[in-house]
Amino acid sequence: MASSSPLDVSCPTPSGAYERIVLGHGSGGRLSRDLLRDVFLEELGATQLDHEEDQSSFDVEAGRLAFTTDSFVVSPLFFPGGNIGDLAVNGTVNDLAVGGATPLRLSAAFILEEGLPVERLRTVVRSMRRASVEAGAAIVTGDTKVVERGKADGLFITTTGVGMVPAGRRLSAKNARPGDRVLVSGMLGDHGIAVLAKRDGIELETEVVSDTAPLSGLVEALLAAAPDARSMRDPTRGGLASALNEIAASSGVGIELDERLIPLRTQVRAVCELLGLDPLYVASEGRLVAIVPPESEAAAIEAMRAHPLGRDAVALGTVVDEHRGRLSLRTLVSGKRFVPMLAGEQLPRIC
Repeated sequence: MASSSPLDVSCPTPSGAYERIVLGHGSGGRLSRDLLRDVFLEELGATQLDHEEDQSSFDVEAGRLAFTTDSFVVSPLFFPGGNIGDLAVNGTVNDLAVGGATPLRLSAAFILEEGLPVERLRTVVRSMRRASVEAGAAIVTGDTKVVERGKADGLFITTTGVGMVPAGRRLSAKNARPGDRVLVSGMLGDHGIAVLAKRDGIELETEVVSDTAPLSGLVEALLAAAPDARSMRDPTRGGLASALNEIAASSGVGIELDERLIPLRTQVRAVCELLGLDPLYVASEGRLVAIVPPESEAAAIEAMRAHPLGRDAVALGTVVDEHRGRLSLRTLVSGKRFVPMLAGEQLPRIC
């Protein structure tokens, strides 16, 4: 006999609290909503996220907007001095800051692997909130997807940032001029070696800690003292050498560094020598490279050293009219060698 009752064809919904990510967390249904509420909204604490809209809208002053995006696939997810969460926030904030922009808002998209501990995710999201508060740029929108076990190495994050560039500020890799000075805000290579040592189980007498940090405050301090600064970069993947090669090529100038002046920790130098790495290519995630006119060098160095992130700031090179588009190094034995762009990846999966 036919039944008049409606047929229930819905799939059973997993219930209860989960300690690990399951595929249902990416379904767009109740589990997705629970993850959004219990982890992302709770830990980020962003009022604009509370509206649960498909976008975030906000007012901006008239002016020039800066916009950037970056993806983070660091392995391991946690390393001395940070984790993939604060790294994702700081990396995007810094891309805005070195362009002279004040960071305003961030978005974050997460690719979660089935089996990722929820508490591990919560710790990452909590660190993102701390980093965004420090940078003054709230995370206001985002997205989450879940993939099968073995497809994402735990967690990938993509962050996008919007900032405002004040009128009259025109920092560019094309602005370097012969005679300009090359400045760095501190010790180089800390991040790359911290990640490498953790991943490969390299034991050091003194632990190297990642330098990941938001550079926006340091940039503003430098620009207040040296508003005629030409160009800035954060030497992340490819390190100092890649950042300066890009500036040299874009400006059509040469750049010369003095090896004696390059700031490196003893531990960083030792690991590089042990593994045959060139420290000029090792990434930093909280360091600033600046090109300034020679008359602004002293003021810029003083301003950076007065900031917590720039206490070890030094001038280590000069922009020249020779060997245009190339970076050269005056070595410890008074020789000279050219330092080209890397052909491949010296240290994979460090950001």
